[in-house]
Amino acid sequence: MPKLKTHRGTAKRVRTTATGKVMRRRAFGGHFLAGKSESRKRVIGTPAVVSGKNAKNIKRALGV
Repeated sequence: MPKLKTHRGTAKRVRTTATGKVMRRRAFGGHFLAGKSESRKRVIGTPAVVSGKNAKNIKRALGV
């Protein structure tokens, strides 16, 4: 079997931790930030963990 190629679009959007968790950016932080509260913007700035079947599919796309 040949090697599997990494899905480059996925690789640019997520990263894996040392323990194997998949981290992603949160949505709604690109623009229109003036209408959002400071606490909401702080939460948007922190990465989120992908869970369940989504994480499994992403790992397959990354070749991990």
